[in-house]
Amino acid sequence: MNRWMHLIELALAEDAALHDLTAQATIDERATGHACIVAKADGILSGTELAYDTFHLLDASIEQLWLCHDGESVKPGDTVVELAGPLRSLLAAERTALNFLQHLSGIASETQRFVEAVAGTGCIIVDTRKTTPGWRWLEKKAVRDGGGSNHRMNLSDGMLIKENHIQACGSITRAVACCRQLRSDCWIEVECETLDQVDEAVTCAPDLILLDNMSPELVAQARARVPDSITLEASGNITLANAKAYAQTGVDRLAIGSITHSAPVLDLSMRVVGNPS
Repeated sequence: MNRWMHLIELALAEDAALHDLTAQATIDERATGHACIVAKADGILSGTELAYDTFHLLDASIEQLWLCHDGESVKPGDTVVELAGPLRSLLAAERTALNFLQHLSGIASETQRFVEAVAGTGCIIVDTRKTTPGWRWLEKKAVRDGGGSNHRMNLSDGMLIKENHIQACGSITRAVACCRQLRSDCWIEVECETLDQVDEAVTCAPDLILLDNMSPELVAQARARVPDSITLEASGNITLANAKAYAQTGVDRLAIGSITHSAPVLDLSMRVVGNPS
């Protein structure tokens, strides 16, 4: 079973998809029809497999012809999928399928906007762990569909030493030493809020240094202090308007939390076409 099936089951149950009173009142149970999901805005698709499985799980007799797939661009008027089957079933699955598709496509689309904003600089866009609970794998896939890259999937993927770890341990130097003592085979990243912290972190030679909430001017100064052997990442208050300015400082990566926690949905809609039979 796909890792998202339990999420689909939960969403359909939450919506009482098998007890659609309006459809029961207005649509004959034997009626069949055709429908299509159409893009109403420019964007990048993600979540098509979830949408497919939503329709299929609710009613396996629904026929689906997907014309667009994850990672592909759409424009207003593009037909994403053609559907045929029991009309009640099509309408019962509609909102759940669109919720998955619109949300994940919104993340992919926002990611692509950031990727385009830093194009030509050599800087890559990565996500964070600021994801919807239960949706992390899906939202991080959407980032990849939009041309971005993934940071840690979870806390066991790597060691990111943040301000609270430094406070608890006493210093950056001590925190890095403790991390290496626990797992010498795991990458270590140090979050720095000042140039003095950057200098201390460099002496510890972690795999990555994260510059948190620094201006592009401070990031450029930090870049001059950090050897190329250490991957340099910036995060905090980075927007589409200033992303290129940050990327032009020479940092290797920009970590953008908003691409998962604040991306606007991609406008898509489903319409029944023709007369039901």
